[in-house]
Amino acid sequence: MSTEANRVGGIWRFLLACWKANFASALEYRLSFFLLAGMMLLNNLIWVFFWQLFFSRFPVVQGWELRDVMILWALSAGGFGWASVLFGNYGRIANIVSSGQLDVYLSQPKPVLLHVLASRMSVTAAGDFLFGWLIFAWVGDHTIRGFLLFVAGLLLTGLLFMGLMIVVGCIAFWYGNSEGIAGQVFNSFITLTTYPSDIFRGVARTLLFTVVPAGFISYLPIGLIRSIDPAFLIAAVSVTFGLMAAGCTLFALGLRRYASGNAITVRQ
Repeated sequence: MSTEANRVGGIWRFLLACWKANFASALEYRLSFFLLAGMMLLNNLIWVFFWQLFFSRFPVVQGWELRDVMILWALSAGGFGWASVLFGNYGRIANIVSSGQLDVYLSQPKPVLLHVLASRMSVTAAGDFLFGWLIFAWVGDHTIRGFLLFVAGLLLTGLLFMGLMIVVGCIAFWYGNSEGIAGQVFNSFITLTTYPSDIFRGVARTLLFTVVPAGFISYLPIGLIRSIDPAFLIAAVSVTFGLMAAGCTLFALGLRRYASGNAITVRQ
C-alpha cells in the first residue's frame, strides 16, 4: 500500500512540476499570453451574440432555448479549455509519433503517455476555459447542485476530447503520417459539439453518438444540466472512459512498434 501511495504521489508531483513549468513558460511573454487568451475569449463571445440574435427570432428550437445553447458552449469551450491547458499535447500525438519526437519521452523514467500529454500547454485554451465559467456565471444554476453538475460536465467534456484524439493520434503508429486525419476528426468533433444534438435526425444523429461521439457533449445541457437522464449519463460516462482506456491501450501497443526517428529533439 505504501509503495503504491508513493507511486501515485510521485505521479502527482511530476504533473504539478510539468504544469508549473508550462505556466512559467507561457507567462514569460505575458502580453502575448493575455492577447492570445483574450482573442479566443472574444471569438467565443461573438458566437454568443450570434446565438442571441438567432433565439430572439426563434425562442425555442426542438426544445432548446438560449440558456441551453449557452450552457452547451460553456461546457464545450470550458472542457476543451482545461484539457488543452493541462494536457495540451493530446491533439498532437499523430505529429509527435510520425516525426520521431517520442524519443525524448522514452529516454526519461516517467509514464510516457502522461509525459507526452502534460508537456505542453495551449495558451489560447485559457481563454476557452475562462469563457466557460463566464457563461456559467451568466446563465448557470448557481446552487451547489448546479455547480457540481457543471463541473461534472466540464470533466466529461475534457476527457472525451482527450480520449478521442489519443485514439485517433495512435493511428500514426501503424500508418505513419496521419496528421491530416487527426486534424479532420478534431475539427469535425469540436464543430459538432457546439450545435444542439436534437437538430440532427436519422443517420446523422446515429453518427453523432457513435463514429464521432460529439453527441455525448452536445446533449449534456439537456441530459445532465437541465435534468439528469440516467440512461444518457451512464452511456456518456461509459463512452468517455472507454475512449480513454482504448487510447491508453493503443498507445501502449503502438510503443512496441515505434521506431526511433534518430532525431535530436527537445521536449515541446
